[in-house]
Amino acid sequence: MGRGIVTGLWGRIEQQDFRSRIRGTLLGAALGDALGAPLAGLTLGAIRAAHGPDGLTAPAPAVTDGRRGRVTAATQLTLFTVDGLIRAHVRRDTGAWHPPTDVHRAYRRWAATQHDWGPDERRKDNGWLAQEEWLYARRDPDRACLTGFGDDVLATLDQPKNPAARGAAAAARSAPFGLLVGWEPALVLQLTVECAAQSHGHPTAHLSAGALAVIVHGLIRGDSLDAAVQRTLGLLGARPGHQPVTDALQRAVSAVTRGAPGPDAVASLSPGKATSDAAPDAVAPDATPDASDALAVAVYCALVAEDVAHGLRLAVNHGGDSVAAGALCGALLGALHGETALPPAWLAELEGRATLLELCDDFALEMTQGPTLHSPSAASPGWLARYPRG
Repeated sequence: MGRGIVTGLWGRIEQQDFRSRIRGTLLGAALGDALGAPLAGLTLGAIRAAHGPDGLTAPAPAVTDGRRGRVTAATQLTLFTVDGLIRAHVRRDTGAWHPPTDVHRAYRRWAATQHDWGPDERRKDNGWLAQEEWLYARRDPDRACLTGFGDDVLATLDQPKNPAARGAAAAARSAPFGLLVGWEPALVLQLTVECAAQSHGHPTAHLSAGALAVIVHGLIRGDSLDAAVQRTLGLLGARPGHQPVTDALQRAVSAVTRGAPGPDAVASLSPGKATSDAAPDAVAPDATPDASDALAVAVYCALVAEDVAHGLRLAVNHGGDSVAAGALCGALLGALHGETALPPAWLAELEGRATLLELCDDFALEMTQGPTLHSPSAASPGWLARYPRG
């Protein structure tokens, strides 16, 4: 994979724009996750019954403690994705260059947060992120993530974990792969699908994750959203099992020209889900929504969004996977517009914002200044304590 990395000089303006887009991507994904969390499993009718005819228009208080801006396992795993990618680049100096292994190890550290009471200070390989006590809480993780990261076995695309898992949880954690701005798009796709297959082995699930990452990658590089989608379609076409994902992206693009944005348009992108007003107390079927449906909703809502808040409201108020659609749409809009476009009132209440910002800035440092932090000739002990090579 290292052959696809492009080296170059980063000017100050380029570094500032890159950091803004990183922050926009990860904070935007977390905002969409938090906005959609209270709507998980609800039909559109049930959403309107609970929140009014316009649905949920701002982050709602959590049922457990009344806190607004509470995130789910999607954001937890996104944080550990970033941690794994930084570790991969740090460990490259040792000659052990295999990013899927480093990302999988990061997901194993996340798995520990789902059953341990708190950080284990005896684990010297934890780094700083796994010491964050607020992450030691179970926030409705997808079962495939728990089983996929339950052991040290590294899956492959030929032998993936949970081969029937089609849900969007892998896609919801995969925006950080698109931030590898120096990588070629084909390599971003390959790494993302390999890491997604550690928990979600169905092609629809891991190719949806890869598609999301490649679209984010294009936006970070300055493409329009439409151009990034078209490039992604071209890359997906050579992949076995791509048809549901390419069909979903094409549905999203086509829907833009079929009338004003609204719940009906969104519902048409998530076929088979209960969205009717006729049974407002009903919940969506037990089956996990298809990852390609969440991707289609996210791309459509990002394409038609008047601003970030409008796009996120549109993405979560439907009968499909509100968490994943919100997280994916937030990542797209944040990558496209940068952190200053995000709704400030929503950011102020976002759980884990300080951790997200710290990790965003560390990722920007690693991508732009990595050789000065841990090259064979110069190393920062503080950096290697934060991101151990082990």
